[in-house]
Amino acid sequence: MSIMLKKLLLGASAALLLAAPAASAQTRKKAKAPAAPKAAATAARPDRTDSLALRRLFDEALLRGESYENLRYLTGTIGPRLSGSPQAQQAVEWGKATMEKAGLDRVYLQEVMVPHWVRGGRERGEIVGNKDKGIRVPVCALGGSVGTGGKLKAGVVEVHSFDELKALPDAAVKGKFIFYNRPFDDALIEPGAAYGRAGDQRRSGAIEAARRGAVGALVRSLTSARDDNPHTGTMAYDAAVPKVPGAALSTNAADQLSQLLKANPELQFELEMECTTLPDEKSYNVVGEIKGSKFPNEIISVGGHLDSWDLAQGAHDDGTGCVQSIEALRLLRAAGFKPERTIRAVLFMNEENGTRGGNEYARLAQQNKETHVAAIESDGGGFTPRGFTLEADPATAAKIMRWAPLFQSYHAADLLPGHSGTDIEPLKAAVNPKALIGYKCDSQRYFDIHHTAADTFDKVNRRELELGGASMASLIYLLSKYGL
Repeated sequence: MSIMLKKLLLGASAALLLAAPAASAQTRKKAKAPAAPKAAATAARPDRTDSLALRRLFDEALLRGESYENLRYLTGTIGPRLSGSPQAQQAVEWGKATMEKAGLDRVYLQEVMVPHWVRGGRERGEIVGNKDKGIRVPVCALGGSVGTGGKLKAGVVEVHSFDELKALPDAAVKGKFIFYNRPFDDALIEPGAAYGRAGDQRRSGAIEAARRGAVGALVRSLTSARDDNPHTGTMAYDAAVPKVPGAALSTNAADQLSQLLKANPELQFELEMECTTLPDEKSYNVVGEIKGSKFPNEIISVGGHLDSWDLAQGAHDDGTGCVQSIEALRLLRAAGFKPERTIRAVLFMNEENGTRGGNEYARLAQQNKETHVAAIESDGGGFTPRGFTLEADPATAAKIMRWAPLFQSYHAADLLPGHSGTDIEPLKAAVNPKALIGYKCDSQRYFDIHHTAADTFDKVNRRELELGGASMASLIYLLSKYGL
């Protein structure tokens, strides 16, 4: 147990003690203070019925859970689901049918226009040394990249930061590939933090390379794993500079290129990619809801993103989040609960290369003047649950943290400040929910497969997946019962 978690649980215990009934009148010298409102007292001190309710949800998930089989169909029958693709449309139809089968009160689609980028049939990278002897290395186009227009061969300049690139003279970089080789910081306990620190070279590497007259950007894959799987991911362009190709090298390839450059700074790299961007396509968010029995106009959203990169099945990113979100509502219904507030499961479209689904959901929420109590997102994989990350003001966060003891038996009691999720973030400016919440699982293995051909169904453990859905359903139960 972490020191931070111990402090959290001690704080929760203290809150429970402070909320305990006051001493009797015979033992007090001052007049008895007015009793706190019943709802507030209950919210401060969840009772045994809450513990039993969570147990029912976990029993249903572990004994009769449907997440795993839903994921098997989504990943195995439909497969990769990049925005604008036929598979993305199949996933929309699957999501709607699966929610209807779960018996939700209402299931509907939200239309949204999404980008349509196509990888193309050929991706090839080769390190070219003396006498044009070549070494083939694993590469993949970054999402949104332009193609190379045939084979593109040039010298290579290795850098580890944008500042390092800016310090180089023009003659050293013009007409060459910029090779961004900043690795993950493995000293960081949370892999997500390492991903965040290394991610600028993938997102903006092509812009900074073009600004200096380079012909392309080669980026070390964003992972601690040492293997031959290149990691794709979105990249950006700037209208003020030319568009140059951006490609990811596997970590083994990046290490090899770096080593060979030290021995021969004059070597070249040959890149060939056929990717292109087509006109935007019409797609949809998929939304299903259970109407609140007491406060139907107060909404709690839970969701994941339906699209995935095209290299694999998109199992952990984010098939697991989608099936867990649907399952959370199914579990509440199967366990016999009638949520007091309206609960929505949302399958967002286009998180990976545009976030247009999340933006459209927020726009419609604002347009319809909806009241959102909280929004939860699962987009960190379907591994063993650890708890939730919170974006909320201190008073609201403290209310949620008081529920930590209820999750302790399920090893999901980490209720701590942190980023919630990309798709629910636009809600903050649109309708300002009391809390944005991210499902937190054990992420140590997540970036080994993230955005790679290895993100497949066989990497998902059934019990871990079902436990995650039960954890999400449990938090929704508490949010619906007590509000914020």
